[in-house]
Amino acid sequence: MTKTFAAAVALATASPLAAQDLSTIQPIAGNWVYAPTTAGTEARFQDAAGNPQLWIQCTRATRGISIARAATGAAPFLMVWTSSLTRQAPASFNPATNRLTISLAAFDPLLDAIVSSRGRVGYTIGTQPALVVPPWPEPARVIEDCRS
Repeated sequence: MTKTFAAAVALATASPLAAQDLSTIQPIAGNWVYAPTTAGTEARFQDAAGNPQLWIQCTRATRGISIARAATGAAPFLMVWTSSLTRQAPASFNPATNRLTISLAAFDPLLDAIVSSRGRVGYTIGTQPALVVPPWPEPARVIEDCRS
């Protein structure tokens, strides 16, 4: 029984994300920027130094939404946390852009949760620190572009 308890404690403390309560983390300083692209539209979150951290893109031809986060390496999932819904979505890594990307259909309920989240939306990759951003209107504009 002692070994079982020790193993459970080791698992619980191995991941710093297990202890993170994304509902209380302050969003990082920065700005959302909305812009047209050749395939549709994009909302990009830039930190206070102007470095892009998160991209939400609409591809109008396929009515698909991709969400990409800056990453240092591959990971099987990108977890998206909102005040009403949390999901781990299968992700792919592009080493040329250093982005981990998930793809969603334009009417996926996770997108509605992102735009209606109260105060923050969190994006986590494995054991990297969470990227918590404010839910400004720019992501909603991109999502609506793909739905219309």
